Amino acid sequence: MFHTAAGRWTRRITAPLIAAGLAVTGLAGLDREEPSAPLSPELAAVSTNQIGVTPPPMGWASWNSFFSSIDHNVIKQQADALVSSGMAAAGYKYVNLDDGWWQGQRDANGNMVVDETLWPGGMKAIADYIHSKGLKAGIYTDAGKQGCGYYYPTTRPAAPNTGMEGHYQQDLETFQRWGFDYVKIDWCGGRVEGLDQEATYKQIAAANEAASAVTGRKLVLSFCEWGTGLPWNWASGYGDLWRTSHDVLLYKETPGLTKMYRNFDEALQPAAQHTGYYNDPDMLMVGLNGMTAARNRLHMSLWSIAGAPLLAGNNVATMTTETRDILTNPEVLAINQDPRGLQGVKVAEDARNLQVYGKVLSGTGKRAVMLFNRTGSAANITVRWADLGLTTASATVRNAWTRTHTGSFATGYTTSVPANDAVLLTVSGTEATGSTYEDTTTATTPTFTGVTASTAGTKLVDVTYANGGTTARRATVQVNGQYKYVVSFPPTGSATTYRTVSVLAHLAKGTNTVRFAAVSGSTAPDIDALRVQGIPGTDGAALVGSASNRCLDIEKNTYVNATQAQIWDCSGGRNQTLAHTSRGELVVYGNKCLDADNNGTTNGTKVIIWDCNNGTNQRWTANSDGTLTNNLSGLCLDASGAATANGTKLILWTCNGQTNQKWTLS
Repeated sequence: MFHTAAGRWTRRITAPLIAAGLAVTGLAGLDREEPSAPLSPELAAVSTNQIGVTPPPMGWASWNSFFSSIDHNVIKQQADALVSSGMAAAGYKYVNLDDGWWQGQRDANGNMVVDETLWPGGMKAIADYIHSKGLKAGIYTDAGKQGCGYYYPTTRPAAPNTGMEGHYQQDLETFQRWGFDYVKIDWCGGRVEGLDQEATYKQIAAANEAASAVTGRKLVLSFCEWGTGLPWNWASGYGDLWRTSHDVLLYKETPGLTKMYRNFDEALQPAAQHTGYYNDPDMLMVGLNGMTAARNRLHMSLWSIAGAPLLAGNNVATMTTETRDILTNPEVLAINQDPRGLQGVKVAEDARNLQVYGKVLSGTGKRAVMLFNRTGSAANITVRWADLGLTTASATVRNAWTRTHTGSFATGYTTSVPANDAVLLTVSGTEATGSTYEDTTTATTPTFTGVTASTAGTKLVDVTYANGGTTARRATVQVNGQYKYVVSFPPTGSATTYRTVSVLAHLAKGTNTVRFAAVSGSTAPDIDALRVQGIPGTDGAALVGSASNRCLDIEKNTYVNATQAQIWDCSGGRNQTLAHTSRGELVVYGNKCLDADNNGTTNGTKVIIWDCNNGTNQRWTANSDGTLTNNLSGLCLDASGAATANGTKLILWTCNGQTNQKWTLS
């Protein structure tokens, strides 16, 4: 049935890659084969071929409860409580010292010197104590000369020179020799000094590798530049996790929904999160004063569907049984810690702020679903199986918080969700079909040139590979002209044993090119095939200019309100994929609307992105002549100055019939 190309077809098809009934779609210029009958059950067992990746970190961090008032006794107390409460057994293994542990002294050789009245025996002693409890130890520093406590003192006076600039490798070696496993690297000094985020953190990552070569230990790197340098575009493979937004809670601030929602929204960067690399919306507020039980559960639901790091910030030694039970609910944690390592994505919003999120889980036909009501009134919300990438066949539903089965339902499920709350579910259904692309070349990191999609949107991509080594290997993946992401490929047992890891990728409608490339200094895995499956609820369209043949684009995947739209070469990126809602909105990223700046109605008004708010200035009419008019002003979407170059900004202008005002939504 299948022929061989240098023996590679036979070897690859032996791996249980292709789901029953899937077409094996040939690449451009390569042979195409289609099975004449469904594949055998052993070949259909996609779930058995998946390999687990490092899950998002779980643990406890000192800042939200103790701020800079930490010492040996505080940390010992919290480590003890993590164990005695059962949180450690539930997976909370990191004990992270945040800002305040060090007052900035160094010796003549530049080595950090700590106050041993606060830390008897020094920092190695506290790391050893944490390890004695079966836990892992984390510590804090800043990328600049000063840490955040210098600029924003809380419970201790400002301490100068608490950053690591000028001592990157030296300090990282020191942390490793002390026995720490994790380091959070803040950005207060870096921001004040005007350092470049990407260059600085990549320099720190290189210093960490150099330090590990000396000590033989490894540090998990947590980049904390608050999303200001757009780390989702470049941080995977350099950091293990990276902050995507500003702090969810400031000193002496009461926890609130506004920042919780903002940090959740800004953390949804699905192409960047995979294979042990995670978007970080900040530490948890669960159990803090001002947080009710319902709000604690909502917070955990948001962070779990996002696959976010879970770093508790409450006082574990004094928490209530209710708080402990919320933090340790095993089914909620299983969604967060799912070994496929992917992020949830928004798949529906039938009415403003009644949202559905779906997260692809390990196995076949498994999804986590969050029904999220951001309004002030209870409302019914429906999840449709087809939006999740499942068939419309009956699927079973289970409530993660109550840990009870809800039943089996055809096509979808509807339930009432309280105001400003969420219902968190797991769904077991039937996986929809996809397309499998085989590499018949001898390249270990091939280019797949014929990857087709019937719609633009976020796709599930399973990558089949072999890694006969003993450590993870890395390669970059790039779709069309989008950003490159470093993907980690764990060992598969031998050079002829093939397994899969998964990523979420944004594809354009039509033909796409998916390129893999070796990472400098790393042995590449042998990449053999892709399986591509749609998540239809994410589908949208590109808005293509008639004059330029370029796409409406949000520069560098930024989420920042008031970012002006532009045109750029079409690549199928999420920043170029728009959902045209029944309300007349053009929505990018799932929650930002194309907006006439400041309700402008005059020529030259900037066309920007802004939080969707039902404003008339966020509603658009597609006309039969190809123009797109803003409903508030009646003015046309216009490529400024009739220019056609990349980076041309979009504005509103009196409709004049010129081609720079004509668009195709496809």
